[in-house]
Amino acid sequence: MTPQNWIEQYGPRESIEYDVVVVGGGPAGLSAAIRLKQLAIERGVKLAVCVLEKGSEIGAHVISGAVIDPRALNELIPEWRERDTPLTVPVVEDRFLFLSRTGAIQIPNWALPDNLKNHGNYVVSLGSVARWLSRKAEALGVEIFSGFAAAEVLYDNFGAVRGVATSNLGVSQKGLPTGHFQLGIELHAKYTLFCEGAHGHLGLQLQKHFGLRQGRDPQVYSIGLKELWEIEPSRHKPGLVIHTVGWPLNTKTYGGSFLYHLNNYQVAVGFVMGLSYDNPYLSPFEEFQRYKTHSAIRWFLEGGKRIAYGARAITVGGLMSLPKLTFAGGALVGDEAGFLNALRIKGSHAAIKTGILAAEAAFEAVQAGRTHDELLAYPQAFKCSWLYKELYKARNFKQWINKGLYIGSLMVFIEQNLLCGHVPWTLHHRHADYEKLKPAAQYQSPIYPKPDNKLTFDRLSSVLLSNTHHNKNQPVHLILKDTSVPVQINLHKYAGLESRYCPAAVYEFIYDENSKARLVINSENCIHCKTCDIKDPTQNIVWVTPESGGPSYSNM
Repeated sequence: MTPQNWIEQYGPRESIEYDVVVVGGGPAGLSAAIRLKQLAIERGVKLAVCVLEKGSEIGAHVISGAVIDPRALNELIPEWRERDTPLTVPVVEDRFLFLSRTGAIQIPNWALPDNLKNHGNYVVSLGSVARWLSRKAEALGVEIFSGFAAAEVLYDNFGAVRGVATSNLGVSQKGLPTGHFQLGIELHAKYTLFCEGAHGHLGLQLQKHFGLRQGRDPQVYSIGLKELWEIEPSRHKPGLVIHTVGWPLNTKTYGGSFLYHLNNYQVAVGFVMGLSYDNPYLSPFEEFQRYKTHSAIRWFLEGGKRIAYGARAITVGGLMSLPKLTFAGGALVGDEAGFLNALRIKGSHAAIKTGILAAEAAFEAVQAGRTHDELLAYPQAFKCSWLYKELYKARNFKQWINKGLYIGSLMVFIEQNLLCGHVPWTLHHRHADYEKLKPAAQYQSPIYPKPDNKLTFDRLSSVLLSNTHHNKNQPVHLILKDTSVPVQINLHKYAGLESRYCPAAVYEFIYDENSKARLVINSENCIHCKTCDIKDPTQNIVWVTPESGGPSYSNM
């Protein structure tokens, strides 16, 4: 049943009016909301602002490494160091390692681009940063609604965005209303800022509806997998930041790792793998587990305890893959557009900065009496910002690395170290990630070791640590356009890659007594990483916003 059918049967939806609606309670959305209210207070005007967050609470769906550059935060909250801040662990040492199967070589700091040096940055839990920002936002008068997913974009009679509607509640798995059925709520606004994060559900719809990708490079992605560990005190050094490239991936597969030492004897260990890989037998989750067995990494973890797990897609296309940022009635902000700097392995500062810029454009538009037009001042301000300069210098990074680890690293060294990013050439992404896959017949399957449940683990025990929950009776939020494709194409041609690219055991092929296969979707395991929507070779899987649920990360 379509949203219009529900409305016709159960009556009009309740609506609430705001000046600005922000979709997404991560760093981008919260920074935008804070800046809007700051400006209203400075000018002595009233401005109604709300933030809509699909997680059960702010931070529940936020996951990142993370090492944060405070430059944008300095602009948003200049006095942040004087307050109760989650930025308490400054980086004290950088190590960049090239891993082989049996050893590790540390790259001298002089050979690293300045972008990879972290002096002045902080090791953080980005979820804690989001919760801290939410308290600042609420203190300024921002209304925050957690546990309500924005499921539908609303348009006015002229085709401009006029807000969003939340999911209907109380719909059964068969799509029928239960005794707890309740229509979603419409949130109307003069401007709507979309800050859902990488591969946002509504953001994708908007890009298609308004043609925001015309003339732009396709967006490309990585999957980031992360575990939080408590380790032996003697092996812990708060502020130590370790990055690696090389093993266990081959030189043609983009990826690397991080190991960040927080406080309280905790480390964040993670693995990033480009979704442009061509071998359908590869499993990002298994590569992550294998990575932890390397002697340079396992030394930190042995004797410790894994306490959390999660995964999320990451936009890594850079400047050339940014879509058009604005459309009638709204804008794309933060990782929704793809502002992450893959060379620096950082996106939080970009999310905060673009949140500030979009907020300033929206505020001035509202004060000028405008509504539902394009916030052209936002992309103009971005083009004049330090963030644009940063991303412009790094614009070729992912494209070079796609040519192989060795030649890519050499060209990045030349561009960044010798030429300081000032080069006359620009490389482009030509293909989406799913287009890079090749038939399984061209490859042999890697042999992944069985988990020992001390250092390496299976998917199901990992999902348990993500505190993921979905009501089993709600409609499945992973939609197959054609139910025959998983077996007829993906299983036969790509050896059923769904069961490997998913880091949460959502997809599995089951065989009956006649050896006939079918795909089972365990949607209750989904941790909202969006990998399936990105990597499926026929683009047959569509991730839609569930009624409720998902992971509940505490300090990720």
